Amino acid sequence: MHCIVPEAEEILDKEYPVLDHGFVRLVDYLGSDQRIVQSARVSYGEGTKTYRQDKGLINYLLRNDHTSPFEQVVFTFHVKMPIFVARQWTRHRTARMNEISGRYSVMKDEVYVPAPECIALQSDDNKQGRAAEPVSSETAEEVRALMREDGERAFANYHKMLDMGIAREISRIDLPLSMYTEFYWEIDLHNLFHFLKLRLDGHAQYEIREYGRVMLEIVRKVCPIATEAFENHKLNGRSFSGKEMEAIRMMLDGKECPLEKREKEIFLEKLR
Repeated sequence: MHCIVPEAEEILDKEYPVLDHGFVRLVDYLGSDQRIVQSARVSYGEGTKTYRQDKGLINYLLRNDHTSPFEQVVFTFHVKMPIFVARQWTRHRTARMNEISGRYSVMKDEVYVPAPECIALQSDDNKQGRAAEPVSSETAEEVRALMREDGERAFANYHKMLDMGIAREISRIDLPLSMYTEFYWEIDLHNLFHFLKLRLDGHAQYEIREYGRVMLEIVRKVCPIATEAFENHKLNGRSFSGKEMEAIRMMLDGKECPLEKREKEIFLEKLR
């Protein structure tokens, strides 16, 4: 049975802005919550039942990592993002993509410049991230001016080389990581949920979290029951190691947490 979701049909090809020049568009989708339950029940020949029964089944499947029914739902997105975000994005090798090529196309004069409130110093306790508090407005504007100047100079030289007749594949070499790229990205729901769990985590870089936030709302239009289950069991859930489970048992018995300092910090952060 072909699945049509009216809420999804309404947003097809709608451009959802992200950052200063980026966007996410849902180009196409295959399947829905209905397809998930149909796939799960195919072994005994029964399809969709009541909403409550379907919701219970989807929650059961997600909670217990029965992933194959979620692979029956497929999304195709058109996304536009800075190069440095795309390099984080394409580390997820469970999708199919086709990216714009600077060998064939003249790249647009667009670079990402963070908003003032997104500019911060290096974190003291996170080697790969920024501090929670932004810098002063004066420092932020100085940083933004430097980024704009670098972008303008890079694209001015890029167009100068193109005007000289230099090949596009050579002229693009010095373009910055802040330059925007675009690609079509096709992925099934199981792997999309895995992507979103990692990229919506508070430790992920702010810029890619913004794309994840928009994509989650798009997925909700297509698969509202599965998205709710994902948020409950995966995105906002936590798993505990064997040592942590033993610590929980001891703490329930009124004993001290037996974990070492760093293990204890991670454990308590999960509990909070």
